[in-house]
This record gives sequence, C-alpha cells and structure tokens, in this order.
Amino acid sequence: MSTSKIALITGGSRGLGRDMALKLAQQGIDIILTYRRQQTEAAAVVADIEALGCRAVALALNVADLSTFALFFTQLTRVLTDTFGTDRFDFLLNNAGTSLNASITETTEAQFDEMLNVHLKGVFFFTQRALPLLRNGGRIINISSSTTRSSFAGVSAYAAMKGAVEVFTRYLALELGSRGIAANSIAPGAIFNCGDITDTPEVRAWVAQSTALGRVAEPDDIGGIASFLCTDAARWLNGQRIEATGGIAL
Repeated sequence: MSTSKIALITGGSRGLGRDMALKLAQQGIDIILTYRRQQTEAAAVVADIEALGCRAVALALNVADLSTFALFFTQLTRVLTDTFGTDRFDFLLNNAGTSLNASITETTEAQFDEMLNVHLKGVFFFTQRALPLLRNGGRIINISSSTTRSSFAGVSAYAAMKGAVEVFTRYLALELGSRGIAANSIAPGAIFNCGDITDTPEVRAWVAQSTALGRVAEPDDIGGIASFLCTDAARWLNGQRIEATGGIAL
C-alpha cells in the first residue's frame, strides 16, 4: 500500500488549481486533478508535478453535472488502486468554478442555475460522494471569495453561492469532526491570470488601489495557503474562513 499522501483538486488545469497542485507537489504530495475542457493544459500540469518527483493523474469532470459523478468516482477508485496502490486519498480541494458579472436585474434564471450547480450543488454532492474515499484525519478545503464579505456590483449570484459554501464548510467541520477531518474555506480576492476575471489596465489599477498591499493578486499568492492547510502545522484550524486578498476593502 502507498504511504504517500494524495490530494484531489477539482479544476486543477489552470489558475488557482494549477498553483495549488504544484505547491502541494512541492511538499511531496501526489495529485489527482480534474479538468473540464483543458485536457492539454491538464496534461502539462501532470508533467510538471511528475518533474517534481510526485505522481499525478488528470481526470475529466464537469462539477455542474451530477449525473456524471457515479462514473467519475468509479474512475477515481480505479486510479487510486492502479496508480497509487491505495483505496483512499487525504485532501479534497473543491476549487473548480467560473464567474458571472451581471447585475441583479440582468441575471437570468439560466445564469443563476449555472452558479448554483457549479459553486454550491456540485460542491455539496461531489463532497458527499468523496467522503467514503477521504481518509480519516484528512482535510477539506473549499474555495470561496472575498465577495461574501465585501459587496461589489455585478456578482450577487456568484457571491450568494460562495456564501453558502462557507456555511457548508462549517457544517462539514462539525459533522466530520468525529473522523478527525478538518474543513476550512479560503476566500481569495480578484485573482488575475485565471481566465475569468476581466483583465484590463483599468481593472488592475482599481484592484491595486483598493488593496492594502498595493498590488493585484496572482494564483501564486493563494496556492501556498492551501498547501499550508494540508500540513500538520494547520491541524487545529477547523471550520474557518481564511480571507486571502492582500487586504482589500478593509
């Protein structure tokens, strides 16, 4: 049986997910990452992880489509056995997501449902499916958003789902405490070079001047926090929301 620890990261082909995967691999943690469409990018991340001396596998997943979860977890079980020589993994990082910029009056039901399915319903039921495979003493990290604390026009549907994820995280911490599993959420601010946020000089300037540390954030600013939460040094953090914004809208 494998003695290496294993992290399952949704949305690991780019942006925050990619950086988290690499930061964890630098700790010697093996990685299973998911991607929706970016198979080439996911394969590149796998290669980067293997270059660090860890094992890695990329699996296709659409977190918004619950009908695909049964097949995914069948594949995951097979990968755990065949590639890693175990039947459990240690860390679940619910990162996959997308953004929406629309005012309340402009938001359509279809857009609302997409935010619901990707950021809340998908996270809830994917985690539910994953729990039998998550090792006792493991960790769950849910990616939230600074928009749950500070309000910004145009992100009401997205922020509402992320707020619900933070509540869900506290309940995971409560209900899984008997298994020694800690659950926390990370709430980043605007992250550039992730593919979703509008990236213009004007937006960068506004974010930088709104941030106490005086600059915009990159994926590299967040991955280390997720990596820390998977260390023994973070074992007593549980049910917490960790805001990682450089001090935005203080």
